[in-house]
Amino acid sequence: MSVKQISIFLENKPGKMCEMTDVLAANKINMRALSLAETDGFGIVRIIVDDVYEATTVLKDAGYINKLTSVVVVELPDVPGGLNQVLKVFAENRVNLEYIYALSAETSTEKAYMVFRVDDHKSAEAALTKAGIRVITQEEIAAL
Repeated sequence: MSVKQISIFLENKPGKMCEMTDVLAANKINMRALSLAETDGFGIVRIIVDDVYEATTVLKDAGYINKLTSVVVVELPDVPGGLNQVLKVFAENRVNLEYIYALSAETSTEKAYMVFRVDDHKSAEAALTKAGIRVITQEEIAAL
C-alpha cells in the first residue's frame, strides 16, 4: 500500500532545482509533494509524483541520480491535533519516524495529507489502519 517517493540528488548551485523541474514539466509530470534538504555541496529533493515510472525514466535520461523509497501517505483531519493523532499511533506502536512533509491535493479543506518516512512502513500502515486512519495508495496519488 505504500507510496513511492523519488529522491533526486542535485548540486547546491543557483538554477539546479529549476533545471530539474524543467525536465518534469516538459514531460508533463505533476508533483504532488516536494521536500528539499540541503547539505554541503548538494541537496536532496524528495518528490511524490503522479507517474513514478515516467518521472524516474525522464530524470535518469536527463542525467539525474535518483532513488525510489517507500513512504506512508496519510489523510488526516485538517484541525488542531490532526497530526498528533497519527504521531500517537506511531509512538504507541514503536514506529520510528525519520522525516515528514506535507502533500498537496485538490480536495476539501477539511482534510490534510502528510508524507511519512518510517523505519517499517508495513507495520506503520497496519497500525494506522487499525486506528481508523486512512492510508493513501499510489493509485490515489495519481488521481489527486
